[in-house]
Amino acid sequence: MKANIVEKQSDQQSVNIFQKRRQQKLFWTGMLYLSPALLFLTVFLFYPMFKTLYFSFFQTAGAGIVQGFVGFDHYIRLFNSELFLGSLKSTFMFVLYTVPTGIVIALALAVIASEKLKGIGFFRIIFSSSLGISVAAGATIWLFFFHPTLGVLNNILSIFGVSSIKWLTSSSWALISVAITTIWMNIGFNFIILLGGIQNISEELYESAKMDGAGYWRQLLSITIPLLSPTLFFVSVVTLINSFQTFGQIDILTGGGPSNSTNLLVYSIYREAFYNGRFGYASAQAIILFLIILVFTIIQFKVGEKRVHYQ
Repeated sequence: MKANIVEKQSDQQSVNIFQKRRQQKLFWTGMLYLSPALLFLTVFLFYPMFKTLYFSFFQTAGAGIVQGFVGFDHYIRLFNSELFLGSLKSTFMFVLYTVPTGIVIALALAVIASEKLKGIGFFRIIFSSSLGISVAAGATIWLFFFHPTLGVLNNILSIFGVSSIKWLTSSSWALISVAITTIWMNIGFNFIILLGGIQNISEELYESAKMDGAGYWRQLLSITIPLLSPTLFFVSVVTLINSFQTFGQIDILTGGGPSNSTNLLVYSIYREAFYNGRFGYASAQAIILFLIILVFTIIQFKVGEKRVHYQ
């Protein structure tokens, strides 16, 4: 009897050792497959992040050579700098201009393009056309639109007797002009995602609503928008992050001017690092921008997910 018990325990131990070895083998096999991605992320994501955090606590020379530890001095200087606080304000205003407006316009276009009308495919191509245009090309196009004398926008305004607007050279209009350009650039992506979400909604729901006497607007508000909420949530998160990281159109259209009215945080980081050679100061701004995006994203997930309705 005791021999049988000992034999069973020995067999169980052998099984446990075999399972443990098998799990280890599967783990290292998985790590082997993941190693190229992990290497890529380490070189291009994790290392730059930790290096940025490291630089933010040190004074650096023009070539990024560390000269001495300064602690939180860069952060204290930032929040005592009118230039940085102005950049922070401009960034929040820019996000406020671009995110809600861009999502609403893209949603309206997606609703229109989801209708079963003759030739609607042509309009779907037009609505999504900005998706295939690079930031540099798109900003250059709008650079001609905003031209004070030859620009299309001012020529249209002159038809209605409205005086020309200094779109890019006025501190009152420059941020709005960049926001218009950014909204146009983001519409293509948002439109494609929202249109896909609308087309994924079952037609049976609309047919049942019609049988109950629901009109077009009732169907839109009671079926389309609630069932599209997961897609809207995704689009809002992505658009918010992209707005905080806007750079290309600012560099081409305004260069941060006039009077630093379009000197958003990303562009301010670029100028401090590569124009002024203050990598530590720029790194502190980058950390602050990262924290701002992180906080807003967490708020979106905490608040937004409560309003998301899954089918």
